[in-house]
Amino acid sequence: MLVSSSYAGQFFQPASNQDYYSPSSYAGKVQFGYVYGTSAIGCLGIHALLNLMSSSGVSYGCVASILGYCLLPMVILSSCAIFFSLQGTFGTVLALVIIGWCSLSASKIVTSALAMEGQQLLIAYPCALLYGLFALLTVF
Repeated sequence: MLVSSSYAGQFFQPASNQDYYSPSSYAGKVQFGYVYGTSAIGCLGIHALLNLMSSSGVSYGCVASILGYCLLPMVILSSCAIFFSLQGTFGTVLALVIIGWCSLSASKIVTSALAMEGQQLLIAYPCALLYGLFALLTVF
């Protein structure tokens, strides 16, 4: 027998730590799920849109990598949120600038990769909506 007969604990559960299953331990996991869900649904939507708009098809991996690469300026917004609140006028203006930067850079890469001349603003609008959701998650 591996365990003595006087052992009163449970095998795969912490018996002594009562705060293990408290709601405060799930604080960051909910927002992380929102980020995954938003990015997956957004990539699927942009992928479907680009396949309808372009003459040549585009892979899902290409769309996900472009959208993920152009999400990097949002890191600037989230690091600004560490030092000061973004819920005022300055935070709103900064978020709008970052959203514009992300969406225009993503649409520029897509138009050059898929040879979609003259359609940059048509691609930038849904990208701006997607990056706006990420900015809302960052600000609030």
